[in-house]
Formats: sequence, C-alpha cells, structure tokens
Amino acid sequence: MNTLYYGDNLDVLRRKIKDESVDLCYIDPPFNSKRNYNQIYNNIGSEDKAQAQAFVDTWTWDTLAEKGYSEILANEQGRFSKKTVELIKGYHNVLGKGSLFAYTISMTLRITEIHRVLKPTGSFYFHCDPTVSHYIKLVLDSIFCGHSGDFRNEIIWDYSFRMMELHKFFNRKHDVVLFYSKSDDNKFSMPKTVWTRDALIASRKQKIHVDKSGDEWIWMPGGKGNSKNKMRRVEEIIQGGKAITDVWPIPIISSSSKERLGYPTQKPEALLERIIKASSDEGDVVLDAYCGCGTTVAVAERLKRKWIGIDITYQSISLVLRRLKDSFGEKILKTINIDGVPKDLESATALAHKQDDRLRKEFEKLAILTYSNNRAMINEKKGADKGIDGIAYFLTKKDQNETIIFQVKSGNVNRGDIAKLCGDMVRTKAAMAIFLTLKPPTREMKLEAKSAGIYHFPLYSKDYDKVQIVTIQDMLEKDKYLDVPLAMDVLKTAATKTNAIQESLFSEGEL
Repeated sequence: MNTLYYGDNLDVLRRKIKDESVDLCYIDPPFNSKRNYNQIYNNIGSEDKAQAQAFVDTWTWDTLAEKGYSEILANEQGRFSKKTVELIKGYHNVLGKGSLFAYTISMTLRITEIHRVLKPTGSFYFHCDPTVSHYIKLVLDSIFCGHSGDFRNEIIWDYSFRMMELHKFFNRKHDVVLFYSKSDDNKFSMPKTVWTRDALIASRKQKIHVDKSGDEWIWMPGGKGNSKNKMRRVEEIIQGGKAITDVWPIPIISSSSKERLGYPTQKPEALLERIIKASSDEGDVVLDAYCGCGTTVAVAERLKRKWIGIDITYQSISLVLRRLKDSFGEKILKTINIDGVPKDLESATALAHKQDDRLRKEFEKLAILTYSNNRAMINEKKGADKGIDGIAYFLTKKDQNETIIFQVKSGNVNRGDIAKLCGDMVRTKAAMAIFLTLKPPTREMKLEAKSAGIYHFPLYSKDYDKVQIVTIQDMLEKDKYLDVPLAMDVLKTAATKTNAIQESLFSEGEL
C-alpha cells in the first residue's frame, strides 16, 4: 500500500523503511536559501491574509546539528564510511559551525539512510541549486561511490522565466539535479525527445538523400560501439526519437498553470515524469523524503508506481491528500496508509508538547486543517491578529461570503480565553469562531460561548452557535468536524488526472 508519513524523515527512514526496499528516490530539500517560503491560498480576502508559512529555509547550528555531527564523528552504529567521516571533518575545518555546515550535516545523515533503503538496482536524484551542489556532490561521492555506486549525471534544469536586469552578476536560471546509482546495474530507460525533420537535418549538416520510392535517407552513426556512419530512413529516426542530454529545458510552473497549487518551490510534473520514467518501471517503489505538495507521489501514482512520501509539516500532508483526491478521486484515499498523524488524544498531546522548534506550529495546523477538512488557511500574521490561528470562508450568497476564525490551545484554558475570542470575532467581523482545545472546557467557558448568541445561515435556514468549543479528543476520536455548508476552498484544486500515461511533453526546443 502507498504510504504517506508525517514526521522527521530521518526518524521515518531509520525506523520504518526497510533495507533495499526502494527502486527510486528523488528529494528536493530546502537549499539553505535563507528565506521563508509561504503557501499562497486562493484569492480570498486581502492579499496579506492569503498566504501562510509553509517552511523556513534557514539553517542554524543548533543542538540537532551538534548531535548529527557527533553521530558522524563517532560513526554511530557503523552507518558511515571512513570517507564520509573524513569529509565531514574536513568540512568542519573549512566551514565552521554555521548554517552551511548544519545543512550539510542534515543532508549527510539522510543521504546515508536513502542509500541504505535503495535496492542494488536503485537510483537517487538529489535536487539542489548551484550554491550547495558542490558540497553535496562530495557527500554523495563518499556515500555512493565508496560503496560500489556511481555518479551518473549532473543534470541542469533550465527553468526559463522572465529575466530582470541585474547589476552584480548574471541572471540565474537553473537548478542542479545530481543523479547517482547504487550499483552499475541500475535501471535506466533513456527518455527521448521528438525530432523534427528540420532539426534532424540541421544537426547532421548534410543533405537529405531521396530514393526512387520517395523515401528520405540521411547518414547517421551506426549501432553501439560502431563509429562508422550508415544510411538511415529519416522517418524511422523521427519516430525513434532523440536521446536527451543532461540539460533539461522545462519551464517553471506559471501563475496561470493548471498545475499550480500555490505551494512554494512546487516543481513541474514534467520534471518528475522524466525522472520516474527513466529510472523505474511500473510497480516499482518511488520514495520522496521531502514530499512537499506531492508532485512526486502524484506523478508516481499516474505512472502506476508504488510510492512513499514523507514530510515534517502537516500543512504538506493535508495538501498532498487533497491533491491526490482532486486528481484521482475520493477512492484513492482508501488506498493510502497515513502514518504518524495523531489519531487519539495521547498522540495529539505528544505532538503539542514537542520541544523541537520546527514543530512549534504543527499542533495548531493539525487541529485547524483536520477540523476544517483542509478548507481553512493558517494565519501567520503577527500583531493584532496574533490570537487568530486560522480562517475559513463560507458562502452566504452567490457572490458574498462570511468568515470563521479559529483559535487553538494546548495548555490550560479558562473563561477569559472564550471572552477574548468573542472580542476577536467582533473586531474582525467574523460570523463565527471555533475554539479548539486539548484540555476539556470548564462550565464557565461553555456559558461564555453560549452567551455569544446564534448565527442564522440564510440559505438553509439553519442555526449555529456563533462561538463553538471543540475538544481535540472529540475531533480525533468522535469524528467531530466543521459543520458549515458550502465552505469555500482556500486551496487551489489540482487538475484531474487519469491513469493513462500522458503524451510526451518533451519536444526539443518547445520546453
């Protein structure tokens, strides 16, 4: 069964992914760009409310980095080769304990586990940018080439887009994808691009020969290991396609593209389709340990591969599930094993009390997105709206909507929390407010919520309490979810897919 893991990918890889069980792994981890990336929602409300932080791409030397460094130096459980240990020691001498070294440590730990879970015929694609590719390539060399693996290609993804005139350096328009195999026996099927007659003639710089029947012929290199040219029919060459190079001109996803989901750093399906087709067969297992908005798993599903996705943010997990449902229908959700998402009060409490700074907002996101069935958006604003953790919209007329605000609490709660939420509801002119709490509400809290009154939903002539208190336990164990008709989607809907293989998108010069 296809599996979506919610959690730290290092922990998931070590505890839950078996040795030599994966045919192909692609990862697109944060690049140490020192930027915050926001998920863009549908154009509902003002612009500053229409996005929320998806992930932070700023690495720091912290206790996690120190722990990882010590683990490598001590070669804990014999996981690391001597070359890897010596390389990391050298990096420490050159880079010091800063953000770039923290990034390198994190990637080394995870690449080591990915190498372990790959089958002997497996392949690995590491997507990065030129600011870190040279550091990561040495790490990959030490792990793969030091264990009978091989470096295959440095692929240049030419993501053409509108250029600005810069004053201190040339315009940047490519990423790097480092392709490695675990052995010399890796699976590989050369992707082909479509020749045009004119491009074929131009490439050979020679005239076409026409025989008596009107067929066109051209001199081309012979078969494998044969450097001599021979005459070949032009039509056969065009039909056979042209083997691609290691430079891939595939456009980024435009703002008007049907693929666009509003997720930062979303990669085009054409890029992943090329990788998956080249290095796996139908039925093979494809792993993405930083699955983000789910491009890898969506393409793997369409191409009839099995897949494993891992992400540390619930925002991504909810987006992947929504994308798969929109693309392949509700029934696909029954075929997915979702691992690591809290399903009871005990596991939700454990998430709420985690000390890891990266997971500081995860409990809030889990509560809001689960309760709203992924129809709410996370509020990242500071200042006056700091107490509002999420917002959802619902239609009241064809061209009018109202808002619902959410607040999430994991600690002790009292009547004052509800009184403040009522004030926030009035101040923001929201129709309703939802208070999601880990601890059970007091009698005074319930009375305060009731005193806020009733909202009458005009289209269905139905009444709702303006302020509702929902416990996390009731949500997870009694399936209590948002009960408001016609809630508006704040996530862009993914285009519907079929399981049929799409026609090739890779006409040379048209990418």
